[in-house]
Amino acid sequence: MNKRLGLGGSTLARLLARLGWGLVVMVCLWLGPAAAATALPTGQLVAYLPPGNAITDGRALLRYSLPIDNPDIRSVQATLEGLSDWLRSKRWGPISKDLTKVERVLMRNREAILASVPSGKRAAAISYLDDIEAQLVPLREAVDLRDRETVWLRRAAILDDVSQIEELMVQDFPYAVPPEYDTLPQLKGRATVEIKTSKGTMQAVIDGYSAPVTGGNFIDLVQRGFYDGMEFTRAEDNYVLQTGDPAGPDDGFIDPKTKAYRAIPLEILVKGDEAPVYGTTLEEIGRFLDAPVLPFSAFGTLGMARPNTDPNGGSSQFFFFLFEPEMTPAGLNLLDGRYSVFGYVVENKEVLEQLTQGDRIESIRVVAGADNLVEPT
Repeated sequence: MNKRLGLGGSTLARLLARLGWGLVVMVCLWLGPAAAATALPTGQLVAYLPPGNAITDGRALLRYSLPIDNPDIRSVQATLEGLSDWLRSKRWGPISKDLTKVERVLMRNREAILASVPSGKRAAAISYLDDIEAQLVPLREAVDLRDRETVWLRRAAILDDVSQIEELMVQDFPYAVPPEYDTLPQLKGRATVEIKTSKGTMQAVIDGYSAPVTGGNFIDLVQRGFYDGMEFTRAEDNYVLQTGDPAGPDDGFIDPKTKAYRAIPLEILVKGDEAPVYGTTLEEIGRFLDAPVLPFSAFGTLGMARPNTDPNGGSSQFFFFLFEPEMTPAGLNLLDGRYSVFGYVVENKEVLEQLTQGDRIESIRVVAGADNLVEPT
């Protein structure tokens, strides 16, 4: 049995008043028979789109999800992230103004930024800050020349340095995972994986800060070679690409020690919460409109598949969310708060556009952060 993502009729009925029929119609088209079982009205239907601009870049979402609290580095990050909007519309004046803002923060508040970095890591942070300041010079020159491509590249390189500084600021794991999950692997930090497929190789970051149980399960299975040679069993344009269903009658991973199905709980960290919500959808506890720290708003989001009727029935099957802004509006795609997100593809995302049902994962390897995996004792 291939666990399909879907919405039951009762769930749809509760969402109609909030979202409007248009979005539900689109969702039913994407999710197939499980969702389409609910009767739909006839006539002209208009999809509801959320206000504001959702963050659709996986790297940016990973930066914002780090458990740190330094307003100065966050200001630098947000200003640089915001350049993308000005670049798309070729608004060179606002770009120049925002670069001045970044330069001013780095000049005036350098010590305040470094104060959040543990002393043993401060030398590395200083090096990254020096590199940012050095790269701002050619970035400014590219802006003056209206060289859009160079601005994109320089901005990305500086944001990589910002990411490194922010990761250096993280000290201890920010919360305790409930003891009932101590029998499961946990990722106490982040890990980077290389996903080699029959159509090319991608790189993804698995975020244990936001999803330690889900991320730990995935990295453990990667380390076991569980996904090597496995087929993609479901592919739907602008929706999902799914894999992780082992050959034979089993729907997920059977732990060789216990001979039992390893079940993974639904795990969602909400913005502003100290720890994830476990075992229930946000809708079921009246928090449908709350925003997850890791949302389904980026092309290449990694989500945990599960049976529609069992929030805690996930195991090995996962999917790549193929975000399409016009069809799956960020924040109201009906997956946020209902499925666990545990990472994002950050390099060679175009490979996802080529993969389809029947293609294979040749191998997945952990290339960084393997030491953050904590196996159960």
